[in-house]
Amino acid sequence: MKKKFTMNWGSASTIIYPALFGIIMLVMWQSGLLNLVLHTDTNTLPSPSRINAIIADNGDKILLNLKATVLVALFGLFFGSLLGYGIAIIAAQYKKWGAGGITLAAAFNAVPIVALAPVMNNLTKQFSPSVDFRSMMAKMFVVMIVCIAGMSVNAYRGLTELKPFAADLMKTYAASNFTIFKKLLLPNSIPYIFTALRVSLPGSIISALVTEYFSEKVIGIGRQIRENIVTAQFATAWAYIVVSCLLGIGLYVVLLLVEGVVMKNRNKNKG
Repeated sequence: MKKKFTMNWGSASTIIYPALFGIIMLVMWQSGLLNLVLHTDTNTLPSPSRINAIIADNGDKILLNLKATVLVALFGLFFGSLLGYGIAIIAAQYKKWGAGGITLAAAFNAVPIVALAPVMNNLTKQFSPSVDFRSMMAKMFVVMIVCIAGMSVNAYRGLTELKPFAADLMKTYAASNFTIFKKLLLPNSIPYIFTALRVSLPGSIISALVTEYFSEKVIGIGRQIRENIVTAQFATAWAYIVVSCLLGIGLYVVLLLVEGVVMKNRNKNKG
């Protein structure tokens, strides 16, 4: 009984301690004590109640910008992950060159987002006369590049780290390459896919926010943060920062829930 209580408390403490720390910080922030500690005024660091009021008063505008950021982040994540998985499949089929190809794909992750964004803006100017279309494409391309590396590296592991002789056994039954992929490689790579998504999802949101700083179209959470900081509207900028944080947390929780359902069904079918 004591051991069980210790285990339950250990699991609960991973939630209780961060939540307690967050409550303490909010109380300090709202009371103005945090401003005293950091030596900042209430204009630079407004109270949570003022930020919440701004969010409530500008709900329609915030939702419009939030929608633009979510579309860029999710479309970029989807196509980047799809391309990364395709690279991993090719690398797994041609193992002689596969490791080098995966290393090259991973190297893209070292390119700074602030360097990619202006390049993509200039590149997509020839794509379409529509500012809305080419601005979204430029931002989405940056997010795609950021997401390719994580998916390709993790998916490659999932496609190659198989149980001993599993692929050979299927070949003895004259299984086609498609059957081997469907019945063996794809199921084995699913946990690695979710590992990649847990890394790529926050990266996609961050890269979407950063690319919006440089986009032609003045829309998106990141662009609103920049515009309000430039005009010294710090309280409004903080409102958009809070919304971006809630967006990241919300999408990450959704991903964890989806992963839990998929992995549960996978283990059930496997058992």
